[in-house]
Amino acid sequence: MASRLNPYLTFDGNAREAMEYYRDVFGGDLRVNTFGEFGMEGAGSDKIMHAQLETPSGFTLMASDTGPGMQRTPGDAITVSLSGDDVDELHSYWDKLADGGQVTMPFEKQAWGDEFGMCLDRYGVPWMVDVLVPQS
Repeated sequence: MASRLNPYLTFDGNAREAMEYYRDVFGGDLRVNTFGEFGMEGAGSDKIMHAQLETPSGFTLMASDTGPGMQRTPGDAITVSLSGDDVDELHSYWDKLADGGQVTMPFEKQAWGDEFGMCLDRYGVPWMVDVLVPQS
Protein backbone atom coordinates (compact mmCIF):
# COMPACT_ATOMS: atom_id res chain seq x y z
CA MET A 1 0.00 0.00 0.00
CA ALA A 2 1.30 3.46 -0.90
CA SER A 3 1.57 6.14 1.77
CA ARG A 4 -1.45 8.42 2.14
CA LEU A 5 -2.14 11.83 3.59
CA ASN A 6 -5.63 12.33 4.99
CA PRO A 7 -7.43 14.47 7.57
CA TYR A 8 -7.84 13.22 11.14
CA LEU A 9 -10.48 15.17 13.05
CA THR A 10 -10.98 15.28 16.81
CA PHE A 11 -14.36 15.88 18.42
CA ASP A 12 -15.59 16.57 21.93
CA GLY A 13 -17.88 13.58 22.41
CA ASN A 14 -19.81 13.65 19.13
CA ALA A 15 -17.39 11.88 16.76
CA ARG A 16 -19.88 9.09 15.96
CA GLU A 17 -22.58 11.61 15.01
CA ALA A 18 -20.12 13.67 12.95
CA MET A 19 -18.72 10.66 11.08
CA GLU A 20 -22.22 9.38 10.31
CA TYR A 21 -22.95 12.85 8.92
CA TYR A 22 -19.80 12.70 6.74
CA ARG A 23 -20.87 9.24 5.53
CA ASP A 24 -24.16 10.86 4.46
CA VAL A 25 -22.23 13.65 2.71
CA PHE A 26 -19.61 11.54 0.91
CA GLY A 27 -21.02 7.99 0.96
CA GLY A 28 -18.81 5.03 1.69
CA ASP A 29 -17.91 2.55 4.39
CA LEU A 30 -17.59 3.75 7.99
CA ARG A 31 -15.75 1.71 10.62
CA VAL A 32 -16.00 2.81 14.26
CA ASN A 33 -14.27 1.55 17.40
CA THR A 34 -14.93 2.74 20.94
CA PHE A 35 -12.48 3.11 23.81
CA GLY A 36 -14.42 0.30 25.53
CA GLU A 37 -13.63 -2.12 22.71
CA PHE A 38 -9.96 -1.68 23.62
CA GLY A 39 -10.36 -2.30 27.34
CA MET A 40 -11.45 1.02 28.83
CA GLU A 41 -14.19 0.74 31.43
CA GLY A 42 -16.54 3.30 32.93
CA ALA A 43 -17.31 6.84 31.85
CA GLY A 44 -16.20 7.57 28.31
CA SER A 45 -15.82 3.94 27.27
CA ASP A 46 -18.60 4.45 24.68
CA LYS A 47 -16.74 7.35 23.04
CA ILE A 48 -14.96 6.89 19.73
CA MET A 49 -11.30 5.88 19.88
CA HIS A 50 -11.02 5.65 16.09
CA ALA A 51 -13.37 6.04 13.14
CA GLN A 52 -12.45 5.73 9.49
CA LEU A 53 -14.57 6.57 6.47
CA GLU A 54 -13.51 5.24 3.06
CA THR A 55 -15.53 6.86 0.26
CA PRO A 56 -16.33 5.77 -3.30
CA SER A 57 -14.31 8.78 -4.53
CA GLY A 58 -11.19 7.51 -2.79
CA PHE A 59 -11.28 9.89 0.19
CA THR A 60 -10.25 8.72 3.63
CA LEU A 61 -11.47 10.67 6.65
CA MET A 62 -10.51 9.64 10.16
CA ALA A 63 -11.70 10.92 13.54
CA SER A 64 -11.94 10.30 17.25
CA ASP A 65 -13.38 11.79 20.39
CA THR A 66 -10.89 13.49 22.67
CA GLY A 67 -9.32 10.73 24.72
CA PRO A 68 -9.53 10.53 28.50
CA GLY A 69 -7.12 12.98 30.11
CA MET A 70 -6.43 14.77 26.82
CA GLN A 71 -7.14 18.41 26.01
CA ARG A 72 -9.02 19.53 22.91
CA THR A 73 -8.41 23.04 21.64
CA PRO A 74 -10.46 23.86 18.54
CA GLY A 75 -8.58 26.11 16.18
CA ASP A 76 -8.37 27.46 12.70
CA ALA A 77 -4.95 26.17 11.64
CA ILE A 78 -6.37 23.41 9.42
CA THR A 79 -8.98 23.50 6.67
CA VAL A 80 -10.14 20.48 4.69
CA SER A 81 -10.06 21.15 0.96
CA LEU A 82 -12.04 19.40 -1.77
CA SER A 83 -11.19 20.18 -5.37
CA GLY A 84 -11.60 18.67 -8.79
CA ASP A 85 -13.52 19.01 -12.03
CA ASP A 86 -16.64 16.94 -11.23
CA VAL A 87 -19.11 19.81 -10.96
CA ASP A 88 -22.11 17.76 -9.80
CA GLU A 89 -20.14 15.82 -7.17
CA LEU A 90 -18.52 18.93 -5.68
CA HIS A 91 -21.78 20.91 -5.71
CA SER A 92 -23.43 18.04 -3.83
CA TYR A 93 -20.67 18.01 -1.21
CA TRP A 94 -20.91 21.78 -0.81
CA ASP A 95 -24.68 21.74 -0.35
CA LYS A 96 -24.46 19.07 2.34
CA LEU A 97 -21.47 20.57 4.18
CA ALA A 98 -22.96 24.08 4.22
CA ASP A 99 -26.40 22.84 5.37
CA GLY A 100 -26.67 23.63 9.07
CA GLY A 101 -23.24 25.25 9.05
CA GLN A 102 -21.91 28.72 8.37
CA VAL A 103 -20.88 29.91 4.90
CA THR A 104 -17.77 32.06 5.26
CA MET A 105 -17.33 32.66 1.52
CA PRO A 106 -20.21 31.96 -0.87
CA PHE A 107 -19.73 29.15 -3.37
CA GLU A 108 -19.58 31.06 -6.65
CA LYS A 109 -17.41 31.83 -9.66
CA GLN A 110 -14.21 33.57 -8.57
CA ALA A 111 -11.84 36.02 -10.29
CA TRP A 112 -9.46 33.15 -11.19
CA GLY A 113 -12.29 31.33 -13.00
CA ASP A 114 -13.05 28.47 -10.59
CA GLU A 115 -16.19 28.03 -8.54
CA PHE A 116 -15.02 28.25 -4.94
CA GLY A 117 -16.52 28.58 -1.49
CA MET A 118 -15.66 28.18 2.18
CA CYS A 119 -17.81 27.09 5.09
CA LEU A 120 -17.79 25.73 8.60
CA ASP A 121 -19.92 22.61 8.75
CA ARG A 122 -22.38 21.97 11.58
CA TYR A 123 -19.50 20.50 13.64
CA GLY A 124 -17.27 23.56 13.24
CA VAL A 125 -14.90 21.90 10.74
CA PRO A 126 -13.70 24.37 8.08
CA TRP A 127 -14.02 23.29 4.43
CA MET A 128 -12.96 24.77 1.08
CA VAL A 129 -14.61 23.47 -2.09
CA ASP A 130 -13.11 24.33 -5.47
CA VAL A 131 -14.49 23.31 -8.88
CA LEU A 132 -11.52 23.64 -11.18
CA VAL A 133 -11.93 25.28 -14.56
CA PRO A 134 -9.81 23.57 -17.22
CA GLN A 135 -6.82 25.69 -18.21
CA SER A 136 -6.62 26.43 -21.94
